[in-house]
Parts: sequence; C-alpha cells; structure tokens
Amino acid sequence: MAFGNIGRVIAGQAIETTKKNVLDALRVPETVKTAEKIQNDRSAAPPAGENIGAVILGQIQAMQRSMKEDQELVVLFETGGETLRVLEIFVPSPHVFVLAGIDAEQNVTRVVIRAESAQLVCKIMKVAPEAKPIRVNVLSPRPKPPEASS
Repeated sequence: MAFGNIGRVIAGQAIETTKKNVLDALRVPETVKTAEKIQNDRSAAPPAGENIGAVILGQIQAMQRSMKEDQELVVLFETGGETLRVLEIFVPSPHVFVLAGIDAEQNVTRVVIRAESAQLVCKIMKVAPEAKPIRVNVLSPRPKPPEASS
C-alpha cells in the first residue's frame, strides 16, 4: 500500500470516528471523571527542573495510559486557520517538536515547532465499535553511543 493511501485510510477513519463520537465526547460526567483521574496521576508529572517539552509529552502519555480500549486520544494543533490532527510527535532535541499528522483536506502534514510554543488540544474520544483506536506515537532519538577513543 502506498504511503499516500495509508494517509488517506487513517484520515478517513479519523474523520468517521470523529463524526460518530462528537456527542459522546461532550458527555460531562465521563469527561469530569477522566480529567480527575489524569490530575490525580502523580506519575504524569515530570521531576522538578524538566523543560516544558518534557511536561507536554508527559501529559500526552499519561492521558493515553489512562484510556480504555474503546477510546483514543485526539491531539489537535491549530495555526493560521489550519488544524492538524497529530498522529506522531518526533522530538529531535529537548526544545524542538516535529508534529506529523493529517490536515482537514487529508494531506499528510508536518510542523516543526519550538516545544515552548506548542499549544495542543487533547481530547479523549470514544471509537466506533468496528474501528481500531489510533494512538499518538511519541518518538525521541536514540542516544548515540560514546565514540571509542583511539
């Protein structure tokens, strides 16, 4: 399957899931319970002295850990009238995020942004019974092994 087709399939699933579940996501009791659970999750808070990028990633990962099997985390990034559904966050350095996902026209899109400037909207939404939940993938570079001195 071509890379473009994969993007279209993922985008199609995301759009259909969003259409079907918008009303479910707006239910107040479930939203309040989830927010309280995340707020009480002490493992989500990074140690003192961490940078803002680490805090953001920690919160996203904590939200994903607390989800049920029939839920997915929808992460949105808005800029200049465009909305990107973030499917992957690559962290090439502690101060830079590369957000990869799909835009409203189902184009695969990447945004390179300073971690301190990232304002992401995160929503836990129910998934249609026949659909597979999408997880936001967080990637960081592998540490380079120390070079052997000669």
